[in-house]
Amino acid sequence: MFGVALERPADVVRLEKADRVTIEMTGAGSQYIPEDPDKNTVGAVADALDAPARIQIDKGVRPASGLGSSAASAAAAAVGLNELYDRGYSREELVPIAAKGEAVVSGDAHDDNVAPSIMGGFTIATEQGVTQVDADIPLVACLPDIVVSTRDARNVVPKTARVDQLIETVGNAASLTTGMHRDDPELVGQGMHDTVVTPARAKLIDGYEQVREAALAAGATGVTISGAGPTVIAACAEADRRQIASTMLDAFGERGVDARVYQTRIGRGAEVF
Repeated sequence: MFGVALERPADVVRLEKADRVTIEMTGAGSQYIPEDPDKNTVGAVADALDAPARIQIDKGVRPASGLGSSAASAAAAAVGLNELYDRGYSREELVPIAAKGEAVVSGDAHDDNVAPSIMGGFTIATEQGVTQVDADIPLVACLPDIVVSTRDARNVVPKTARVDQLIETVGNAASLTTGMHRDDPELVGQGMHDTVVTPARAKLIDGYEQVREAALAAGATGVTISGAGPTVIAACAEADRRQIASTMLDAFGERGVDARVYQTRIGRGAEVF
């Protein structure tokens, strides 16, 4: 699975050693996130690291956004608690630990979101481990005020694909990976094209096609759905980013959908301050 870290939006997680784990939530969508450590991603991470702490999470990444909200908190907790308690784990070794936190929410310990959140850049997560590339690509992430359930997003994915679609998918994946290595927005944009999963999920996002077409007309090199959605993400050149952001907002607005936009880029992952 491919993933990228974003410079923004981001969570801020504050950690203080304690006798037991306590969690306080503030920020975007925090009212929907349990503070019970047994039901929160960071509780599982603290348990895996044997690192009890008072944990304050200020959510910048809204839940159900397609931007890896639970992974952002789990990754920050893993990196921060590893530092606080001097556990000595490498960033790569922290990925499966943070994935245990993801399992609290999704039921499965997937590396695809926590890997870039911890290691930064562009990551490829497989059963054999994680490959990371320090990429630098300007991006626009537009989050509409729409909720897409992960279950619905998974259920609409086609169970089969034609041979020509598989060939195109492999070619696009190769273009995307090469583009990340070269910091080439054009190649990355080509690699974002998908004829199997994205068209199915686009039906769950009111205005997706209009927003995609508007972003491409404004200079985006590629547009797709981030994760399960509803965030729409565009790759672009630095000079076009502001105009693309404004255009995507306007396109959602024309459909009567409120949205917020992040002018961002591929980031370095969790940082300790």
